[in-house]
Amino acid sequence: MKMRIVSAVLIAALAAAPLAAHADGKMTVAYAGSMGVVMDHGLGPSFTKQTGVAYQGIGQGALALAHLLAAGTMHADVFVSITPGPVKILEKAGLVTDAVPIASTAMVIAYSPKSSFAAQLAEAAAGKRAWYKVLEEKNFRFGRTDPATDPQGQNILFTFQLAETYYHQPGLSARILGPSVNPAQIFAEPAMLADLDDGQLDATSGYESAVKSLHLPFIRLPDQINLSNPAMAAQWYSKAAVTLTIKGQTKIVHTQPLVFYAAVLKNAQNPQAAAEFVKLLTSPQGQKILHDDGYSAPKGGNI
Repeated sequence: MKMRIVSAVLIAALAAAPLAAHADGKMTVAYAGSMGVVMDHGLGPSFTKQTGVAYQGIGQGALALAHLLAAGTMHADVFVSITPGPVKILEKAGLVTDAVPIASTAMVIAYSPKSSFAAQLAEAAAGKRAWYKVLEEKNFRFGRTDPATDPQGQNILFTFQLAETYYHQPGLSARILGPSVNPAQIFAEPAMLADLDDGQLDATSGYESAVKSLHLPFIRLPDQINLSNPAMAAQWYSKAAVTLTIKGQTKIVHTQPLVFYAAVLKNAQNPQAAAEFVKLLTSPQGQKILHDDGYSAPKGGNI
């Protein structure tokens, strides 16, 4: 069966409830695109069942969403980001004052069982072969997201930078990824994961949480390069930096912890429901849903 991430799903209210009397009885969550499965098929339906408020999810690259929300060209009640960077954009725009950590994850290499390289990738996943050697094979098709609009697109660049040092492989990033912005490799996340499932791509970058949600095989990466361990941030991860042109400005971008944050937007049309949704995310029930979909426990404090 082909997997598809639904970027915008409206779930009808299941029962009348006090919260449904606010605004139009709908609550919109703009979330990092990798969270499509857990949001639209787990947390969203659970929220609607509990409150009677219809849930609408919008999944895209977190940086792109933050810029749309800050510009007022998109509206949402709750914003859920991966890494602090997109939250800071909304903070600067006066739309967010506080964001709470709700989960964390790690960078992995997801691969397709339909790939002609599947056997080699499975060996790499078992630690029997160097994963990066497989990705260097001729005609290998690798996918990633746009580093100008999506933190994951930046994080895979950081991972490869760190891998060059960790594995003593200078030039590794250029050999596999090409330039930082490489149109031949860059996809919107839903399309990328769909192409991976179809076997049109051999492997892609991924967050462990999203890859587990989709039941895709993947290669775990050591803590030194997977950006998951805050204890390594100052001594190791901080060595990675990428120069990118974002919205016409050239910037040097540094690594940030792979933590998911949720915030109620100041211009939320349904602020009470938004607060209830964030409360669900941090509750034992919400944490179990996240855990069951492959997410690790939140790390660090509020931003």
